Amino acid sequence: MQASINISQTEFHSRADRLREHLETENLSGVVLFDNFYVLYHAGFAFIPTERPIAFAMNARGEKALFVPRLEVEHAQANGLIDRVAHYLEYPDDPHPMTVFKGLLTDMGIGTDGEAIGADVDGYPWVMGYRGPSLSELMGSPVKSVTAFVEDRMAVKSEAELALIRESVKWGNLAHVLLQRYTQVGVTENEVSSRASHEANLAMLDTIGPIYRAQTYFSAGASADYRGQIGRGAAIPHALANNITFQPGDTLVTGAGAPMWGYHSELERTMFMDPVSDEQKRMFDHMVALQDTAFAAMKPGIPCSEVDKAVRAYFEAHDLMPYWKHHTGHTIGLRYHEGPFLDVGDHTIIQPGMVFTVEPGLYVPELGGFRHSDTVAITQDGIEMMTYY
Repeated sequence: MQASINISQTEFHSRADRLREHLETENLSGVVLFDNFYVLYHAGFAFIPTERPIAFAMNARGEKALFVPRLEVEHAQANGLIDRVAHYLEYPDDPHPMTVFKGLLTDMGIGTDGEAIGADVDGYPWVMGYRGPSLSELMGSPVKSVTAFVEDRMAVKSEAELALIRESVKWGNLAHVLLQRYTQVGVTENEVSSRASHEANLAMLDTIGPIYRAQTYFSAGASADYRGQIGRGAAIPHALANNITFQPGDTLVTGAGAPMWGYHSELERTMFMDPVSDEQKRMFDHMVALQDTAFAAMKPGIPCSEVDKAVRAYFEAHDLMPYWKHHTGHTIGLRYHEGPFLDVGDHTIIQPGMVFTVEPGLYVPELGGFRHSDTVAITQDGIEMMTYY
């Protein structure tokens, strides 16, 4: 893998340029982004969000700045593709960080004289104990959301983003191979997941070498696990790992992936410990048919809702609605879950470059859950199956 597979500085600058053009179109004096994924997308700066406010700011002229606590200054200077780094000492401190932030925005000409400001949220969110003023209160200026614009841009992946997701698929695939290989009656999910993830991650690091960057605080590399979806626990789609011991006849639902410079893929499979019952086989076959129904419906130019409608029609035709719990899928990229969604309530038009997880599931309390998830890219005339397990 070549270092050039990473997102280039040219692409980061292009993203910021598109955002600046949006400011001009909306007559905004500047933009402030607090969401860590939005900051990474526009400035290449990956960080762990805490109670200490961090923000990306850009004025209408295109001047870009990062606002960080003192402990992040060197980190931001080394990694952020911006013109300046401004900092405060600590939170809550005195003066409050937002007082310092007001000085930065004023100096950049953002929100002065009551001019409107674009933002993803009106002030740093009250997370991890943070408390502070809203952006509109701080600057005395109206704040207009730019979230929809940013989300729409992030939903359609560039060739470089697609390449990173494909690379993620490879190493998630290896982790899953090892997960299946080491799973047996009498051992625990934590033992198997730890061994498979560790070995896959070492192989990935040996292959890619020192240029590798995860750029996410969720994971340091390739991994695969069951996350508690074992036996009847598999009927809980978002269960948590509980060091469960594998038993004969268990239904198993897996998950695997690997962050690549912040980009993710998703691979999930339904497997069984022998012996397998006829009812498990029946539900498995329905699950595969549901996913195939979704694949057949996916193409550019149709609303996301149509895919979910087709899947739900299969549920209804086969009297399976009692086992339905969630929509068909979601887009994926810098976040594990992005929008738009394959849901009857989302009428976003599917476009080439979008990347979806396709994961309709069946959940039977006495048997467990039945769900495959594949990562799929939309092409000009259909889909590219990125996962291949």
